[in-house]
Amino acid sequence: MERFLFSFVTFVTILALAGSCYYNSEEDLYPSSGNTCDTLNVTFNGKIFPMLSNNCLSCHSNANAAFYANGIHLEDYADVQSMATVIAGAIKHTAGHSPMPKNGSKLNACLITQFDIWVRTGTPEK
Repeated sequence: MERFLFSFVTFVTILALAGSCYYNSEEDLYPSSGNTCDTLNVTFNGKIFPMLSNNCLSCHSNANAAFYANGIHLEDYADVQSMATVIAGAIKHTAGHSPMPKNGSKLNACLITQFDIWVRTGTPEK
């Protein structure tokens, strides 16, 4: 009986310890932590061009636009500024606009918000 009791207590202790392990990361526990969207001082050079570089220029660069993007260049400020409302509709996947990135998922909400702020504040370059 003593041996059974010792085995039972050991088994319960191991189960309690194994069940107490918790492996969630900080991102799982606090999803908004570190996921803030910087919407201050949104400029072409500071926020918009890096977004375009990461998501658009593989097709819309000066070198590739003629082949992949119907000649739509998004590599410099003047080109992007002149098409800002069209780009906004495309990245939001608004009806009547060609959804961009082509055959890709919608950009994350922060990037879209930053683009909208850039347009609303007069498309500042620097």
